Formats: sequence, structure tokens, C-alpha cells
Amino acid sequence: MRRHLATGGIVPDLSGKAAIVTGCASGIGAATVRRLIADGAQVLGTDVNAEAGKVLCDEVGASFVQQDVSDRGRWAEIVTAAVQTFGRLDILVNNAGMVSGASIGDGSDEEMFAAWDQVMAVNLTGTMAGCRAAIASMKDNPGGASGSIINIASTTAITPLPTDVGYSASKAGVRALTKSVATWCAKQGLAIRCNSVIPGATETGILNAAEEVTPGLKAAVAATSPMNRLADPAETAAAIAFLANDECPFMTGADMLVDGGALSIHPGF
Repeated sequence: MRRHLATGGIVPDLSGKAAIVTGCASGIGAATVRRLIADGAQVLGTDVNAEAGKVLCDEVGASFVQQDVSDRGRWAEIVTAAVQTFGRLDILVNNAGMVSGASIGDGSDEEMFAAWDQVMAVNLTGTMAGCRAAIASMKDNPGGASGSIINIASTTAITPLPTDVGYSASKAGVRALTKSVATWCAKQGLAIRCNSVIPGATETGILNAAEEVTPGLKAAVAATSPMNRLADPAETAAAIAFLANDECPFMTGADMLVDGGALSIHPGF
């Protein structure tokens, strides 16, 4: 079903849907919680930052649980909390992420591998663990197996950053993981879809953190888009809301670009 806006636009109706959104305290995660709630979903937000995450969720009427997505054993508890609260799980948005800020030649071996291990644990292993836990729950949804998993990748999955080898590699892994999960579910006959959203330069905490490591990065990445600006997190949240609804049941294993055309133009222009 769709809901009509007073302005004449149409938005998905997610009434009756239950969602988990990781990394909900700021940026794309916070915008996604706001959007899914506005579209009628019940939402459990999670974040390592309990104070900011709870403030956001209390403000919009979502539930909140503190979570470090790299803690694989915690994922079963998070999914169980959602099902106990809402009675089902329909949507998982694997949004939590971090940058490493290290190129392949930076620092000592000890520093390099510590940064690599941490960013992989959060961005890639955390996303995989979320997919696995969500599928196990979605298979048992009332009415039969169903659900939509949305993994947040990055344009760096396609055009990597020389200044952050870990982040680029982890997001490329998220993109491949998404396709593997999607096709496995399809071949199992499960009505559980898995797609990735690939944001371009977006005004988020991650980009602000990267700016501290690489001054001038925000302006540089904004200039990579023909629109010559950073995206508002709400613009990515709108794409996530589209993938969360039931109007695209044949769409799985896809990459949805929200990059302002950055990957559509020759770098020389």
C-alpha cells in the first residue's frame, strides 16, 4: 500500500512492519529511523553511542538497545529483542560503520593491522552477522518467511579511496556479501530480499571523522558529484524506505546508487 502526501507525492506505507536500524545515533542511521517511523514502521534502533541513540529514538517513538555490531554474539539478542517487542522482524538496515583512516603504507604493522581488523569487524563482519541473525528470524515470521535486508555500502566499494584501504575494502565486501545473501535466499525459496544502498558523499559523522584525518576531503568528495554538493542523509533514507517496502518484490541483489551522479561521469570531466 502507498500513502499520499498533501503535496501530491506518494510514499511507501510500512504500517505493520518491524525494523532494526544499526548506527541510529546520527547521519544516515538517524535519518532512516525518522523515515521508517514516518512511513508507519515500528523501529528498534541500535548504536554504540547509547546516549545519542536513545535521545533520537525517544524523540521519534522508536525503541533503542545499545549494540556494538562487531560483537557477533550480541546479534541474536538484538533480533530477539525486536521480535519480543514487535512480534516479528521485516526489515534490517545494516548501517553502522566506521573509517580506518589508514592507507596501505601508513604506520607500523601493528598499527595498520589493528586499524584493519577493527574496520573489518564493524563494517563487514558486523553486517554479515546481522544478515545471518535476521534471516534466521525472518524465516519464522507470522505468515511465512519474508523480509528486506538493506546493507549500506559506499561509492568507495567501486572507486576505492587510496587514503583508506580498510574502509574501501570493507565496503566492497559489503557489496559482494549482499549479492551472496540475496541469491542464497532466492535459491532457498525464501521471500527475503537483500539489497545494498551505495551513498556518495553524505553529510555524516563518518565523513566528518574522515575530514579530520584528511583535511579538505569533504570539499573534494562533494566536487566528485556533478551536483557539486554533499547529500543530506534524508536523501539516502528515502532510498532505504523504498527497498524496505513490498512494492519491489523482484528486486534483490541490487545496488541502489544515491551518489549525485558521481559514478556516472568520467573523472576527467
